[in-house]
Amino acid sequence: MNHSIDHSHQDSDLFGLLYGFRFRPGEKGEQIDSATALQALQQPAEEFFEALHEGSRSTRIEHVDSALLAVVNDVVFNFSSMVSSDISTLWVCARSRLLISARLQPLHSVDKLRSSVKGGERFRSPLELLVHLLRDQGEVLTQIVRKTSISVDHIEDQLLSSRLSTNRAELGAMRRVLVRLQRLLALEPGSLLRLLNRPPQWLQKEDVKELRKSTEEFALIINDLTALGERIKLLQEEIAANLNEQSNRTLFTLTVVTVLALPINIIAGFFGMNVGGVPLSQDPEGFWILVALVATFTLIAGRWAFRKRKDY
Repeated sequence: MNHSIDHSHQDSDLFGLLYGFRFRPGEKGEQIDSATALQALQQPAEEFFEALHEGSRSTRIEHVDSALLAVVNDVVFNFSSMVSSDISTLWVCARSRLLISARLQPLHSVDKLRSSVKGGERFRSPLELLVHLLRDQGEVLTQIVRKTSISVDHIEDQLLSSRLSTNRAELGAMRRVLVRLQRLLALEPGSLLRLLNRPPQWLQKEDVKELRKSTEEFALIINDLTALGERIKLLQEEIAANLNEQSNRTLFTLTVVTVLALPINIIAGFFGMNVGGVPLSQDPEGFWILVALVATFTLIAGRWAFRKRKDY
């Protein structure tokens, strides 16, 4: 809905209403236009409009006066991909016979709820619509967790088969997305606890029970997100340890080659000096004596290098 609605204008397309439905007991939802929806707005939802302009986007459901105010962060609906990491906010105001929602971008859970309403699903109260919305959001998050888990399983298989490639960057991107989802989508426990302890009088006991169940299910999904993030962190540490071990082995190989070449380089440097008095220059066995010296010092240096490796 648009906060600055021109009540004198009769063009329903300019009122800011994308989808409107009216429910009667035992009947499926009937789609309505903006003019009909305006007639149902008997009480102004000032708290709802204030929430639209405030800076806080934390996901919460709270009791404000005689209404329920919900701020729900959800995954943006992407028509080219069923899973997206983009997050947008949905604002919801629920009263005894009215539920208003506003958002700036198409959202996964809202699209699923609209499909259910158009499919003929019946709702006994506005809160049941909100509970259905939370459960649809939970299903979207479950799909994200499952898809990410499959990717993590594939990377873990590559790790076990010692094929690392560029998995660290991929895991880092997955972990950032999961941390962002967990931070923005998790419900504030304080506001939810206050609502469940002191619900509005117009809420039915069955509605409160369903809200409690849906929030508990949603909390389990958030825990799955957290567990998957910790699993990705462990894989990142394991890959980093393997890469560090490979670097150490490469560095050790270069060190051994340098140490083994050190004796012959020193001796070659001495005997390559263009000065008089070079020893063994007139000795017919001088070459083999130098070979023996180089071999002896190389053997000593090699044993020293491999002993240092065992010390580590």
